[in-house]
Amino acid sequence: MRSVDLAPQRAGALVLRTPLLAAAGCLGYGVEASGQVDLSALGALVTRGTSLHARSGGPAPRMVETPGGLLHAIGHQNPGITAVLERHAPRWSAWDVPVILSLVATGADEFATLGGRADGIPGVAALELDLGSVDPGRKGRPLSYDASLVSAITAAVREATDLPVLVKLSITTPDLRAAGRAAAEAGADALTCGSGPPALLEGRHAMLSGPAIGPLSLRAVTELAQHARLPIVGCGGVGTLQDVLAMLQAGATAVAVGTAMLAEPGLPGRLAGELAAHRRS
Repeated sequence: MRSVDLAPQRAGALVLRTPLLAAAGCLGYGVEASGQVDLSALGALVTRGTSLHARSGGPAPRMVETPGGLLHAIGHQNPGITAVLERHAPRWSAWDVPVILSLVATGADEFATLGGRADGIPGVAALELDLGSVDPGRKGRPLSYDASLVSAITAAVREATDLPVLVKLSITTPDLRAAGRAAAEAGADALTCGSGPPALLEGRHAMLSGPAIGPLSLRAVTELAQHARLPIVGCGGVGTLQDVLAMLQAGATAVAVGTAMLAEPGLPGRLAGELAAHRRS
């Protein structure tokens, strides 16, 4: 299996042995799944979204199946970055798989504080800035809808850390080109494309994921790849080898598997093996 480099401007900082990743949140912080999933089969693991302070998450129901997909309004439940780093980073530092810490916040200053807290912590290989999730404070509009916010947040984190920075965009960002360009010019190392469409779950802001969004994700990756000069992690609706191949053909450097892992936690590792066999055939 050929390796991929998600931070080519930072030689050797984020080289993945396989282009298959576990998308944000699907394996929690990894430690929850380490006894059930062969983490060494992954190119990287992206953690659940981590905020500056603990979040209790949204009320039930948080996830509801819908035809072709999954509605979720989890609310980024997590214990806060201090607890996350104290509890999990020592374990991460002993693993062979790179751990990419997903960060959630409401603005540039808060993102920068998070980036500074993670800087230099053994076990944290990179940061993914979640600008694609629904933001209740912005009437459900993801932060990536505003290119000026993408620029300000990315620049603030870039100043706070030397870690590789991936910027995650919503696949429904009205002007993906502008958002991608803003992230690149502000110092991002790679783009993740991306978070699913905003939706509603019992009147609350939610997001749609799963097979139903696959064609939308593929369109977004194709558009972004035509204009972005950064590596792209394709994400959204991936569940089969054919989905992986389509993402790579569209211009993705690596592919993240998300919702499909809820039914098969080891899916990224299996797909990595299938991809390797496909390339040898």
